[in-house]
Amino acid sequence: MEFWNSTLGSGFILVGILDDSGYPELLCATIIALYMLALTSNGLLLLVITMDARLHVPMYLFLGQLSLMDLLLTSVITPKAVVDYLLKDNTISFGGCALQMFLELVLGSAEDLLLAFMAYDRYVAICQPLNYTILMSHKVCWLLIATSWILASLTALIFTTYTMQYPFCKSREIRHLFCEIPPLLKLACADTSTYELMVYLTGVSVLILPLAVILASYVRILYSVLHMPSNEGRKKALVTCSSHLTVVGMWYGGASFMYVLPRQFHNPKQDNVLSVFYTIVTPALNPLIYSLRNKEVTGALRRILGKRLLPTQSTF
Repeated sequence: MEFWNSTLGSGFILVGILDDSGYPELLCATIIALYMLALTSNGLLLLVITMDARLHVPMYLFLGQLSLMDLLLTSVITPKAVVDYLLKDNTISFGGCALQMFLELVLGSAEDLLLAFMAYDRYVAICQPLNYTILMSHKVCWLLIATSWILASLTALIFTTYTMQYPFCKSREIRHLFCEIPPLLKLACADTSTYELMVYLTGVSVLILPLAVILASYVRILYSVLHMPSNEGRKKALVTCSSHLTVVGMWYGGASFMYVLPRQFHNPKQDNVLSVFYTIVTPALNPLIYSLRNKEVTGALRRILGKRLLPTQSTF
């Protein structure tokens, strides 16, 4: 088998969902719309949480970090995919591929951990309210946030370095929306079975273990909510928790299929659809799911917009 030097050559060719679609123009327009929605909604939510002092509590600090991760994740993937389609140039350099993989792994892994920490925050708030200010102080909150970023960065660095050290075959086509470990390993000219097992076990650890923590937290939360004497308190807790569980289901569903499902069950078209779902669709919908039914967020947005509009109105 002939090899090519990917470090000195022209890199890889990304053959994503836009290239395999029967209606690429419509799909491209949809992806652009979702990206603009993600930029607007996540940016607005970040602005509201930053500017309104009433939202400077652990729940919303976590939510702000989630919006930041979603905003960065979709920006790592979407603009390049759209520009490549419009310019009819799907090439990506070896270094660009490594960078894209590293950033996607950092942001994805950090979001996995953050969602688990958010579930723990809700568990403490509902099941141990008297100890909430101690167990979820600002110091603890920022420590958990820093932990998610640091662990994710270290994991991403290790796997990106190890993946990109393989020799790759003459075919340069990555049949995927972006540079990700499973489709890239299909181009390797060496035995990757041991490494794929390591990726699988890490995927289980990074995805399934936090998911188990989330589910365990919500079992306890549901038990406590059902025994609440106040109907209003029960309704508020259920609304908050249902929003989080919706986001968890959307994120972990696509990511788990990609990294936990054995290789023989993968095909390029299915992987492309899943990657679009958790890197483009989910970041666009997350802030809407959290904010539309959250009176504190919508109230803060009205206050901020009111302050901006009031001076303008008073001049007439």
